[in-house]
Amino acid sequence: MAPAQRVVFHGLTGSGKSSAARAYAAAARLPEYSADDDIGWLPGWQNRPPEEQRRIAAGIAAQERWVIDSAYSGWRDILLARADLVVALDYPRWLSLWRLIRRTIRRCVTREEVCNGNTESFRRVFTRDSILLWHFTAFPRKREALERIKADPAMPPVISFRRPADLDAWIDQVGRDAAGA
Repeated sequence: MAPAQRVVFHGLTGSGKSSAARAYAAAARLPEYSADDDIGWLPGWQNRPPEEQRRIAAGIAAQERWVIDSAYSGWRDILLARADLVVALDYPRWLSLWRLIRRTIRRCVTREEVCNGNTESFRRVFTRDSILLWHFTAFPRKREALERIKADPAMPPVISFRRPADLDAWIDQVGRDAAGA
């Protein structure tokens, strides 16, 4: 069976959406887009203007084949209208938080680029713009958004994963299916 050709990944901050989307895109041989790099953020942690974000999202959605690692609420509707599948990383909150803390510390120490030249710092971790604070404030909204998508028959199908090992096995199967297609 051929893998879904237009896929949105959804999950808590820190759940591993970007890594999962990248792995799926590679396995399915599809172009992959980053919500942060390609749509949301400019250098200097400046948000791209909302109308420009919607225009870019519409350009991605218009393509026949794509994978995106998240969908911000300001343009999620555009991508969901064209998606074949939503992949939900519905992991326990503690797991996403642990992954986020570990990733944030690594990025602060190594100065690893997050997106578009932006980096994390220990100083930023303790501000109103903290990615760790975002994890807590965004949690209810992300859960509610997923429940609305699942409940709406007009939305694409949702496949949910509660364990990273199950996601990995599924992506491995997608790769085998894509190789045989």
